Amino acid sequence: MASIGIVSGSIEKGFVGQLITLSIKAPVEIRPNRGKASDVQPDYRVWSDGVEIGAGWIRVAEQSGRPYVSLSLATPEFGPRRIYANLGRAAGQDRDDVFAIIWTPAD
Repeated sequence: MASIGIVSGSIEKGFVGQLITLSIKAPVEIRPNRGKASDVQPDYRVWSDGVEIGAGWIRVAEQSGRPYVSLSLATPEFGPRRIYANLGRAAGQDRDDVFAIIWTPAD
Protein backbone atom coordinates (compact mmCIF):
# COMPACT_ATOMS: atom_id res chain seq x y z
CA MET A 1 0.00 0.00 0.00
CA ALA A 2 1.25 3.46 -0.85
CA SER A 3 0.09 6.93 0.03
CA ILE A 4 -1.01 8.91 -3.03
CA GLY A 5 -2.09 12.04 -1.23
CA ILE A 6 -3.00 13.75 1.99
CA VAL A 7 -6.24 15.40 3.13
CA SER A 8 -7.60 17.01 6.24
CA GLY A 9 -11.17 17.11 7.48
CA SER A 10 -13.81 14.87 8.99
CA ILE A 11 -16.36 12.25 7.99
CA GLU A 12 -19.15 14.72 8.77
CA LYS A 13 -17.79 17.75 6.85
CA GLY A 14 -15.64 16.17 4.12
CA PHE A 15 -11.94 16.46 3.27
CA VAL A 16 -9.63 18.80 1.36
CA GLY A 17 -6.01 18.24 0.31
CA GLN A 18 -3.80 17.05 -2.53
CA LEU A 19 -3.59 13.99 -4.71
CA ILE A 20 0.11 13.32 -5.34
CA THR A 21 1.75 10.65 -7.51
CA LEU A 22 4.96 10.66 -9.56
CA SER A 23 3.16 12.34 -12.47
CA ILE A 24 0.21 14.10 -10.78
CA LYS A 25 -0.03 16.86 -8.21
CA ALA A 26 -3.60 18.13 -8.01
CA PRO A 27 -5.98 19.55 -5.43
CA VAL A 28 -8.66 17.13 -4.23
CA GLU A 29 -11.94 17.67 -2.39
CA ILE A 30 -13.98 14.82 -0.94
CA ARG A 31 -17.39 16.41 -0.45
CA PRO A 32 -20.39 14.89 1.33
CA ASN A 33 -23.06 13.79 -1.16
CA ARG A 34 -25.89 15.96 0.18
CA GLY A 35 -28.22 14.66 -2.55
CA LYS A 36 -27.85 11.00 -1.57
CA ALA A 37 -31.29 9.44 -2.03
CA SER A 38 -30.57 5.73 -1.55
CA ASP A 39 -28.05 3.36 0.05
CA VAL A 40 -26.49 2.46 -3.32
CA GLN A 41 -25.39 6.05 -3.95
CA PRO A 42 -21.99 7.18 -2.62
CA ASP A 43 -21.60 9.07 0.64
CA TYR A 44 -19.07 11.42 -1.02
CA ARG A 45 -18.21 12.87 -4.42
CA VAL A 46 -14.52 13.40 -5.18
CA TRP A 47 -13.54 16.55 -7.11
CA SER A 48 -10.32 18.04 -8.50
CA ASP A 49 -10.29 21.52 -10.05
CA GLY A 50 -14.06 21.42 -10.59
CA VAL A 51 -14.04 17.97 -12.26
CA GLU A 52 -15.66 14.99 -10.57
CA ILE A 53 -13.08 12.18 -10.46
CA GLY A 54 -14.63 9.65 -8.11
CA ALA A 55 -16.81 8.69 -5.22
CA GLY A 56 -16.48 7.54 -1.63
CA TRP A 57 -18.36 5.36 0.83
CA ILE A 58 -18.29 5.20 4.61
CA ARG A 59 -17.24 1.73 5.76
CA VAL A 60 -16.67 0.26 9.23
CA ALA A 61 -13.36 -1.43 10.08
CA GLU A 62 -13.81 -5.06 11.13
CA GLN A 63 -11.25 -5.06 13.93
CA SER A 64 -11.67 -1.59 15.46
CA GLY A 65 -15.30 -0.93 14.55
CA ARG A 66 -14.30 2.61 13.54
CA PRO A 67 -15.65 4.28 10.39
CA TYR A 68 -13.37 5.10 7.48
CA VAL A 69 -13.81 6.31 3.88
CA SER A 70 -13.28 3.99 0.90
CA LEU A 71 -12.64 5.77 -2.43
CA SER A 72 -12.94 4.88 -6.11
CA LEU A 73 -11.08 7.27 -8.44
CA ALA A 74 -10.99 7.45 -12.24
CA THR A 75 -9.34 9.97 -14.53
CA PRO A 76 -7.55 9.71 -17.90
CA GLU A 77 -4.21 10.30 -16.15
CA PHE A 78 -4.68 6.98 -14.32
CA GLY A 79 -5.20 5.07 -17.56
CA PRO A 80 -8.08 2.66 -18.22
CA ARG A 81 -8.40 1.35 -14.64
CA ARG A 82 -10.00 2.76 -11.53
CA ILE A 83 -7.87 3.41 -8.48
CA TYR A 84 -9.19 2.17 -5.16
CA ALA A 85 -8.01 3.82 -1.96
CA ASN A 86 -8.94 4.34 1.69
CA LEU A 87 -8.45 7.28 3.99
CA GLY A 88 -6.20 6.24 6.85
CA ARG A 89 -4.00 7.79 9.49
CA ALA A 90 -1.15 9.70 7.89
CA ALA A 91 2.29 8.49 8.99
CA GLY A 92 3.91 10.79 11.50
CA GLN A 93 0.72 12.76 12.13
CA ASP A 94 -0.67 13.13 15.61
CA ARG A 95 -3.62 15.27 14.50
CA ASP A 96 -7.03 13.56 14.35
CA ASP A 97 -8.04 15.44 11.19
CA VAL A 98 -5.17 14.52 8.84
CA PHE A 99 -5.48 11.43 6.63
CA ALA A 100 -3.42 9.75 3.92
CA ILE A 101 -5.07 8.57 0.71
CA ILE A 102 -3.82 4.98 0.77
CA TRP A 103 -3.82 3.30 -2.63
CA THR A 104 -4.87 -0.34 -2.79
CA PRO A 105 -3.42 -1.93 -5.96
CA ALA A 106 -5.87 -4.21 -7.77
CA ASP A 107 -3.16 -6.72 -8.73
